[in-house]
Amino acid sequence: MSEIILEYTRAGHVENIHRADVVAVNCKGDILKEAGNGRLPMFWRSAAKPFQALAFVKNGGLEKYGLTDRELAFLVSSHSGEPFHVELVQGILAKLGLTTDVLNCGAARPMSGKANVELIKKGERPQAVHNACSGKHSQILALCQMMGLPVEDYIKPDHPAQKVIFQHVAMASCMPEDKLEIGIDGCGVPVFYLPLDHMARAYARLGSPDKGEWGKYEAAARTIRDAMAAHPDALAGTGRIDTAISQVTGGRVIAKIGADAVYCMAVKDENMGIAFKVEDGDYGAVNPAVMAVLKYMDILTKDEYEQLLAKYPPVLKNHRGDVIGTIEYKL
Repeated sequence: MSEIILEYTRAGHVENIHRADVVAVNCKGDILKEAGNGRLPMFWRSAAKPFQALAFVKNGGLEKYGLTDRELAFLVSSHSGEPFHVELVQGILAKLGLTTDVLNCGAARPMSGKANVELIKKGERPQAVHNACSGKHSQILALCQMMGLPVEDYIKPDHPAQKVIFQHVAMASCMPEDKLEIGIDGCGVPVFYLPLDHMARAYARLGSPDKGEWGKYEAAARTIRDAMAAHPDALAGTGRIDTAISQVTGGRVIAKIGADAVYCMAVKDENMGIAFKVEDGDYGAVNPAVMAVLKYMDILTKDEYEQLLAKYPPVLKNHRGDVIGTIEYKL
């Protein structure tokens, strides 16, 4: 059963609670630490993106299209739709000889409130390039181009590119293909349903490729890991906790959000991956849940933790900015 990890208080009384299931494993899948049900099956959502890019990176896609490490971080991102993110997707598609019209992720408001306000001021509407998943879609389109596959219907589960991605996600998470289920994600492509400990195992393998028994995929896993660690702003965005974790730890801890409060982390070269799911899927609970899990896992130095705590203090504020309550970590 899920455990209470957060209590929101007002005037000293608990007003809201959030439950979660949390697990840390090593590259072999051994559970190192657990709260709630570490084997809970759940949709991986956007936290699967690094592994959806494995085939493209392994088969020389970066070199073929002249893509940089920063562009690779964007290909596996859940980005904020800031102007530099828009420039990244436009530049990547140009290298592929494609235009933004081919993106089939749907128009979406930028995750960045500031970027959204700027669009409104200009009298512009959100487009597909502002969609947090436009990087992933660009990667799938690049895979199609590289494999000589049609880009039409690239989001469909029976498209050959999606079948390749499915195989690689199963391999990365150590899931038998006949046990890996799919649904459809918010951006239209297949999304994967698997236990949390398998998600964490994939991140452990990503963080420690030399221990992950990747075989011929070891170099690709390391390339993806290093790009994510080096360019967390391209992976997430300004002010995001994913970005801050990598910045504060110097890339030692790599963090990746998924929709509906799924979250994964890799601890670089320490044979540990972490996955958790906030039971009610509340996006507003993600930042304090991340802080609670980081404290529970004890993977940060005191200084690193205090830097993050200063950025994401466990307090509740009203619209005036007054502190009117607390967020208590219960793990």
